[in-house]
Amino acid sequence: MSLHSPAVRTGKYVLPLAFFALMWTVALAREPAAPQHIEKEIGQARLAGQGSFRWFGLKIYDAALWVGDKGYRAQAPAAAKLVLDLRYARNLQGKKIAAASEDEMRKLGLGSAQQRASWQAAMENIFPDVNEGTHLSGVYLPNEGARFYLNGKFIGEIMDAEFSHAFFAIWLDPQTTAAQLRNALLADAAPH
Repeated sequence: MSLHSPAVRTGKYVLPLAFFALMWTVALAREPAAPQHIEKEIGQARLAGQGSFRWFGLKIYDAALWVGDKGYRAQAPAAAKLVLDLRYARNLQGKKIAAASEDEMRKLGLGSAQQRASWQAAMENIFPDVNEGTHLSGVYLPNEGARFYLNGKFIGEIMDAEFSHAFFAIWLDPQTTAAQLRNALLADAAPH
């Protein structure tokens, strides 16, 4: 075979292509680093899944679910801490976010009317108005309550285990009104 045969000439591209493919695979496999406040809440946090929530075609927010080494198991939702981070795509009033959260809890049949009214008032006291790009993070504290962050800064907590269950059920309950988003969030939530 001569040095100028097609097999030899194209062979010089095999090694660079293999290297490029290897680097691309490594880049895809690398998980994004958790924001500092999430890492503080869940040591060695990993991204379980992410997706967007749309209402009549309008994107409201992007959501990301962060879990620790215990992951998330639907059959034992109170087993481990997790963080749900919402990055808003539009301006919304905090009171409307609280009201929408209460409405979703009602649709799921969680809490009494009196509990939901109390929870809504507590959320209204914590949830600020948001703008495009604002991050609102909720930390699920198993059997305790929930802690909230605005753009990585602590803004309040509601220490009521029933509230915490109802609040995170909005996204994680099998009966959620946002089933596609739930599936995206739980894509890699199982324990590792």
